[in-house]
Amino acid sequence: MIQNTAQYDVCAVGNAIVDVLSPCDAAFLTAQNLAPNSMQLVDAERSAALYDAMAPGVEASGGSAGNTVAGVGSFGGRAAYIGKVADDTLGQVFTHDIRAAGVHFDTPVLTSGADQGFGTGRCLINVLSDGARTMATFLGAANQLYADDIDEALIAASEIVYLEGYLFDPAPARAAFERAAAAAHKAGRKVAITLSDTFVVARWRAELLDFITQSADIVLANEAELGALFETEDFDAAAAQLAAIVEIAAVTRGEHGSVVIKGDERVVVAAYPVAKVIDTTGAGDQYAAGFLLGLARGLTLEEAGKLGSLAASEVIAHWGPRPMVKLVDLAGEHGLKL
Repeated sequence: MIQNTAQYDVCAVGNAIVDVLSPCDAAFLTAQNLAPNSMQLVDAERSAALYDAMAPGVEASGGSAGNTVAGVGSFGGRAAYIGKVADDTLGQVFTHDIRAAGVHFDTPVLTSGADQGFGTGRCLINVLSDGARTMATFLGAANQLYADDIDEALIAASEIVYLEGYLFDPAPARAAFERAAAAAHKAGRKVAITLSDTFVVARWRAELLDFITQSADIVLANEAELGALFETEDFDAAAAQLAAIVEIAAVTRGEHGSVVIKGDERVVVAAYPVAKVIDTTGAGDQYAAGFLLGLARGLTLEEAGKLGSLAASEVIAHWGPRPMVKLVDLAGEHGLKL
């Protein structure tokens, strides 16, 4: 094991969300006016109506960056998390689950605003038979994360600070991003960001590009998000543009694996085979878990990418966004070092 000097390998800042996952068909998405393979924000009323219409499913603590640090913990890494939950049942569930995953989490809970709809956030995820998921997210308390919630000492104690692109939607959270990035760089740490969703990129393209250029060292994205960021379907051209403005770029391409770029170095990492894709929720999150942990531990780009691919393959083979087996054991079975 390669150790770094930080107390934590990865500290993530994100929307603290509890996921509700249910199977559906295309007709249900049409009837509910949901764009397939998208993430849209909804209010409390719409969230409640959609929940009532969904098929029976499962509830699992989620949130993109929360899933990632849970994956880091499953790999045996040292992880921390900053996110906002309410003082309610779902908030208690989220807190229990992320701490049970070995993640340090002590962001103060939101104790007011319940009457304004600021309960713990939830994401309603409808999953087609091929595993593709469509998400409707009610942010609730997660939308109340402010710059004052950023623990600068915690940030400084983390080798990599990972920022969730979904947080670009609420303006106060962008201020939290800026504070976290500044604290990380002041301490000599790296700042990573995930683009999260093509719809996020479409809404905040100029702002994201500015933040990436000014404050990000590492960017994670999937192929569609990368194309949306640079408004092109030319993968190689978009990848080159991203690599020109950050230290490291990792772009996932589904069954075709991922491409990791650092300067003139370009590494193609194959996807691990999966017998049957059940639910793609959390695939990018778990890729980020393995990849960022690998970087934090000083592994090569290829080694880090393989950890990411392995974690992604595990999570798409079952329902839910977090690993069901210890990723550290899975890595050992495949001869991957940590």
